[in-house]
Amino acid sequence: MQTTIYYSEVDAYLMEQVDAKGRRERRSRSAVLLSILEEYFEREKRLGEILVDLGALSHGDLAKGLDLQKRKFAQKLLGDILLEQELVEKEAVDRALIIQGRHRET
Repeated sequence: MQTTIYYSEVDAYLMEQVDAKGRRERRSRSAVLLSILEEYFEREKRLGEILVDLGALSHGDLAKGLDLQKRKFAQKLLGDILLEQELVEKEAVDRALIIQGRHRET
């Protein structure tokens, strides 16, 4: 997918900041912008909500995982339950944890 972003001279400073961040992190402008958007929209969400947003988990499977956690596995983390029940892929949980961890560090 391709997106075009139009900005004015007033916004040039922000784009310079994006480009500087991209150079520091060795990432493209679009990768930096997407990570900023991801952080903004996922900031206060819990693991299950992030997985649903990523399209890695359905609302029904999230409800099933939460129900199992409540009824049987109160001491287990939701991500572990979802993996054990094969409701989600490990890569998706890892990504969601990275997203979640990024927000918890700040």
